[in-house]
Order: sequence, then structure tokens, then C-alpha cells
Amino acid sequence: MTDIRELLRKEDVRSISRRYFISNGFDGTLTSIGVIVGAYLSGVPDGLTVFKIGLGAAVGLGTSGVWSVWEIERAEKQAEIVRIERAMLTDLEDTKVQRDQVGARKVNAVASGIGPLIGIILPLLPFLLHGIYLSLLEATLVGIAIGVLVLFSFGAYLGSISKQNWIVAGVRMGLAGLVVAFLNLFLPG
Repeated sequence: MTDIRELLRKEDVRSISRRYFISNGFDGTLTSIGVIVGAYLSGVPDGLTVFKIGLGAAVGLGTSGVWSVWEIERAEKQAEIVRIERAMLTDLEDTKVQRDQVGARKVNAVASGIGPLIGIILPLLPFLLHGIYLSLLEATLVGIAIGVLVLFSFGAYLGSISKQNWIVAGVRMGLAGLVVAFLNLFLPG
């Protein structure tokens, strides 16, 4: 069993995991904003129902993130092992190289599944306060704002690691949330 700390010290493992986390977190956040606006415009009567609908999306996207990356990385890592075995003229079964590949696949799959869970659940949290502190409209607006902030955070983080202006990168990502909210206004509901 490869040590998780050892794997996370490897830039290629961190880089791939980061990509899956941000990409699927981005998808999850946009999905959450779509669910939030769609639920409000469709007349869903209470926040708990909106939260439950969003949880269904979180389960779907979280499962998709883990499963798809598990299979994608299985194929990619196996192809890489075959290339190394051909070059070295040796079998790498049950070696550190093979164990590291399996460990990296696990890290990548977990990161891929966590991204959409965060992206969906955080914007839905205001709906748990419906009827206590917030009206449905207020929960909707706060949920959209949280979603845009999550997207901004993703963009700012990417901007910082790529030595870009993190504010500009954050605004570019956050803008996607506003676009999704706006486009949902024109859907039949």
C-alpha cells in the first residue's frame, strides 16, 4: 500500500487530482445554481425540497466523478505501465511502480468525487434555513451568491497556481454562475 502523503508529494498526482477536483466542482456548482433557480421559478414550496433535489444531483455527479475517473485512470495508468514494461522488458506486476499507479488512481477518483459534492452542497445550505431565517427568494439569492463565490474561489486558486491575476481568474469563473442563473430565467417553468 502506497502512503497517501508520498503520493501527494508527486506533482503529477496533485496536478491531475486538482484538475478533476476543480473541473467537477465547477460542474457541480453550475448544476447547483441551475437547480436553485429552476426550483424557485418552478414554485417548489419549501427549502428542504430544494435541498433534497440538490442532494440527488450531488449523488449523481459525485458518483459520476469517482466512477468515471476510476475507469479513465485505470485505462491511462495501465497503458502507461504497458509502455514502461515494453521499454524495460520486464513485468511490473506487484511493484512499487504499479502500486503507486493504483494509489494515484484512488487519489484522483476521490478528488473528482469531492469536487461536485462541495460545489453542489455549499450553495444549497441556505435552503436549510428557509422558514427559520430566510424566505425562498432570499435562500435562492444567497444560494446563487454562495455558488458564485465557490466558482470565484476555484478561479482564484487556479490563477494563483498559474501566476495569473487571481482576481481576474476568479471573476472569470464566477461569471459562469451568473450566466447560468440568468439563462435559467428564460427556461419554461
